[in-house]
Order: sequence, then structure tokens, then C-alpha cells
Amino acid sequence: MAAWDLSVIVDDLGNDAPPVTLSVTSDLHIGGVMLKLVEKTQIQRDWSDHALWWEQKQQWLLRTAWSLEKCGIHADARLIFTPQHKPLRLGLPNGTTLRLKACFSSPVFKTVMGICSMLNIRRPEELSLLRPVEEKKKKKDKDLNVEIYDLCDLPLSSASRPCLYNMMPAHFADSPEMEAIYKMLSVTQPPPAPEVIAKQYRPASVVDKAHINGRWLDSSRCLLQQGVQENDRLWLRFKYMTFYELEPKYDVVRLTQLYEQARWAILLEDIDCTEEEMMLFGALQYHISKVSQSEPQLLTTTAAMDDLESALQSLEVKMEGEGSSASEMLENMTAPELSDYLKIFRPKRLTLKGYKQYWFKFQDTSISYFKSKEESIGEPIQQINLKGCEVAPDVNVAAQKFLIRLLIPAPEGMNEVYLRCDNEEQYANWMSACRLASKGKTLADSSFQSEIQSIRSFLAMQKTNSGSHGNVAANEESINTYSLVSPRYHKKYKVKQLTPRILDAYQNIAQLSLTDAVLRFLQIWQALPDFGLSYVVVRFKGSRKDEVLGIAPNRLIRIDLGVGDVVKTWRYNNMKQWNVNWDIRQMAIEFEGNVNIAFSCVTADCKIVHEFIGGYIFMSTRSREKSDVLNEELFHKLTGGHEAL
Repeated sequence: MAAWDLSVIVDDLGNDAPPVTLSVTSDLHIGGVMLKLVEKTQIQRDWSDHALWWEQKQQWLLRTAWSLEKCGIHADARLIFTPQHKPLRLGLPNGTTLRLKACFSSPVFKTVMGICSMLNIRRPEELSLLRPVEEKKKKKDKDLNVEIYDLCDLPLSSASRPCLYNMMPAHFADSPEMEAIYKMLSVTQPPPAPEVIAKQYRPASVVDKAHINGRWLDSSRCLLQQGVQENDRLWLRFKYMTFYELEPKYDVVRLTQLYEQARWAILLEDIDCTEEEMMLFGALQYHISKVSQSEPQLLTTTAAMDDLESALQSLEVKMEGEGSSASEMLENMTAPELSDYLKIFRPKRLTLKGYKQYWFKFQDTSISYFKSKEESIGEPIQQINLKGCEVAPDVNVAAQKFLIRLLIPAPEGMNEVYLRCDNEEQYANWMSACRLASKGKTLADSSFQSEIQSIRSFLAMQKTNSGSHGNVAANEESINTYSLVSPRYHKKYKVKQLTPRILDAYQNIAQLSLTDAVLRFLQIWQALPDFGLSYVVVRFKGSRKDEVLGIAPNRLIRIDLGVGDVVKTWRYNNMKQWNVNWDIRQMAIEFEGNVNIAFSCVTADCKIVHEFIGGYIFMSTRSREKSDVLNEELFHKLTGGHEAL
């Protein structure tokens, strides 16, 4: 066979280096070409990650056993010998930018799996990559100041689940710097300054929201095929709003990043919520920020594990103090008691009597009360077990009102009981005890003191708030209200008006742990009417005007662009088939009952819409038995279109 010359650009020789010319025959396979290249460059290094990229055809030549003839390569082919893994600047939902090595030769779906494995994010199928919003030219200079955390030296593992050490992937446990980066991924960021929120891009209409969905990358094609170059900037975001098995124990990074994405969606009004909901979101953000400063890790265990841990700790203490007597050991094991004069009031009883004073005793998870301290040796008037009850504060520091409202489960409904404390100190102790008891914990629990501390700081904050002199500075220091709500409320209300409303909402959630608060935030976000809707501007067949298609986890919604009203809803479970005519870029969907719809896409490629629908159908196939194995083939069949065939 006749030999001919093939020119190949070798990336590692630098941009100005001339191409390397090889003498080849058409039956030489791709692997042979790579071998000749390596020999000719005479550079001693690891070439295992390198492959050939065919520029005109925009494809990788990864089948090394195929001959040049089979690939259709002739002398005019522009080939580049380049690494398959290249650095990428990746913006995370919490605003952190990481520089890490990503695979440029695999489909984006696989690349995202690799990134998630490195960052310890489970369920990578829920995330994808998208191009950032174009920034105005003048902002470019400021962009240089963004701190980028480098993870390029991390080993690329093929394992889908990283090996954990101290609840963090082993590759982050190597050095204090890496640990700090992992902590940044897994701990919520403090609320952003109001100026930062004001500068962010905010979609003004449904059409603006629709433009964002045009920036998702195609899951079935690789980064290089989509024009992404080395060191380009991309965003990693949750794309499919259906979250499977959120486990606080294993999903530290996933939960934190999901919370950050939800928080920004609310602050930038990506999703609509009522004023009351905004106040609750503000209160939860304030609480999460406050607790995450005192609880550095989001790692939580179940109550049973907590009990086991405290039992092991007390055993450890006892083992150390072996010399102690049996009576001392017994003393250590029994929980401390709390007793004092309090007033009680039961609104359920049909009497007009006010609060009556009794001597109260707190033991384990129950409250008992007696006529007086002297009679506390005998039988109590009543004993109330607080396990499983609801505890709510009713406090006004200025008016010296310190009430604890208890809702106790009973066969006929909930029994309401109010306890009145005389002062802040008494209230902090008893409120903490009630909260712990409602969770089934005793006063011996290690969190008792921190609970008291948290209540004291809440009272102190209310004090600065209700100060008659209106000390805004002290107020600002304790709660920066404009950081917790969207800019619309900055214009509508003064700080003085917003702060009491947020604090009001805060009273009801102040006892939540960090994980519970994050989960509550996500729960309320997911309950919003517009949650999970991705918009695309489309033109329905036979219609003369543009309309909006809302793609939700379980349905498609046709929305009138002028009025914003929902015209029609179609559910996926009634869908018989959907097709794309790639030539005229039109989608046709057939539903049960002879319902057919067809539309072309205006603001996004129809491949993106096709992928959203296929992706949500794929998400609904996940089940517990198969949960650990991700069926990539099925995902590509449902989302890949003609490229998957």
C-alpha cells in the first residue's frame, strides 16, 4: 500500500510548534498513529490520557483499533493529539469557582458523573453543565478578582462512590488546604451582602427565564464538540428538579449546594413566592447561617446514633475514672433535674381563671407539678410527658412576657398548655428542657447547654430590636435583613419594618438543627406552585404567536405569553410517544385519547426540550433496588435523540 504524509498537531509542544508529519499507510490503525507520534516527539512522559481529535469532523478518534481508511481519514485531515482531561473553571451553586480536570472526550453526562464523584455529590443524573450568563464588558476586570480553588492535582478516579475518610473523600483529607476546600463545599455560605444581590442578573419575565434554559449543554455530546475549550468557565447546577433519597448523612455537599441553588432562586426571584413565604425563607437563612457558624459540619446522625454515641462517651469517662465509687458512677448516669415555681394556664378548660402558680419538676422527658415545694416529695397533681409534643415560644422581652406553649398529643386531638416564666434565665432553661424532651432527649444530653445559649442570644437579639431608641446599628449587626430577602423588598420596606417580621417567623424555627433547617428550607421551596418549572418559548403548530412551554417533573404546561395564564396541561404518564423532526427542528408528542401536539422551539434548541422530557421520564424510573446503579444506557436512549440510535 502506498505511503502518504499525515500532519498532526501535538498540543504539548506548544501553540507555535509546527505540526509533526508522519509517513503512514491507509491500513495503519489509530493506535499505531499515536505510537509513531510519541516516538517522533521523543518526550518522556505519561501519554496514556492523550487521544486524537479530528477538527473538521468535530470528533474524537477513540477506537484505536480502527484503520485510517475505516475512519475516512485522508492527508487533508486536521488532527490534534491532545489530552482527554483538561482543566475547566467550574462555578458551583454557592458561588465558589473550582478549577478541576474534566473529561473533554466523554458525553457531558459522563463528565458530570466524574465531577460529582470527585466532589462527593450523589445522584449526578440530577445535575448538568450550562454556560454562564454573559457578563458585561466592564465587569470583566472585576471577574479577575474571583478566587479560584485549584483541584487539578486530584487523581481522576473511575469509582462512582469516592472512598470516605472522616466522612470526606480521601483525596480531600490529604492536606489542610484541601480540607478547607471541602468544608467550603459542604458548609453553607453566609448570606450575601445586599449589594451583591442587587448586582446579580435577575430574570424580569418568563421569557427571560426561558433564555436561561437555552444555555444547557447537550448531555450526549462531549465538551469539545460543543465548543468548550480548556480553562473555559461553566456552571454546575441541578437541572432535574426531582431529588432522589436526600440522606443528610451521605449528601453533605449535595444538600449544601442544593440549598444554595434554592436560596439564590428565591433571592433573585427566579421562582415566585408570597410575602409570608419570603419572611420564612429569610428567617430560615438567618437561622442556617447562625447555626452553621457554631456547628461547623452539616454531618448529622440519627437520634439512635446520638444515644449510642453519648452512651459510649459516658462509658469512656467511666473507664477512665475506674477508681470512682459505685454511687458516684450512678450519679454520673442519672440526668440532672430542673425544678422551680412556674405559672400554668390551660385554655381548653372552660374557665376564666388566669395563670396559677405551682412547683414544677422536670425529670427525664416529663414535667410534674405540685401545690408547693414542700409537697414535691409526694404524688404530683399531674405529670405531662413531653416526648413528641410541639413546643412554641410566645415571647416579648419589652413586655417581660416569657411564655412556653406546649401542644401535647392526646387521643381526642392536641391539648394546649401554657407555662409562664418570670425572667429570661428561667425561660431559657425551661424552654431548652422542653425542646429536648419533645425530641425524646433528657437534660443529660450534651446539646442542653448550647440550646440554652441559642435561646439567650435570641432574647438578646429581640432586646436590641425592640429597644425604644431604635438602635439600627446594633440591629444591623445581629441581622442584616436586606441579605435575606429579594431586592423587591428593599424598595418596599425599611429595615425597621422587615426585621420584626423575620424575627417573628424565626421564633417558630429557632429550635431546628442545621440539617433540619436546610431540609425545611428545601421542603418549602419544593412546595411553591412554580417549583421545578423550566420555561421554553415555543411556537405551536398552526399558531401565529409565540407561547411558553413549562416543563415540570411530571407534566408539560402551555402558558399564554401575553397574560401568563395556564392554557393546557399534559401529564407524562398519559404520553404514548414523542418524536423530533431534526430537519425542521419540530417536536411532536402523542398523548392517550388521540391528543397530538407539535411545536418548534424559539429560545432553546429542541434537543434541550427533548432532553428535559426524556430526563424526567428517566428520573421516574429510579427505584430502590436499582438505586445504586445508574442506567446510563437508558438515560441516553431517552434523552439522546437520533445520536443515541
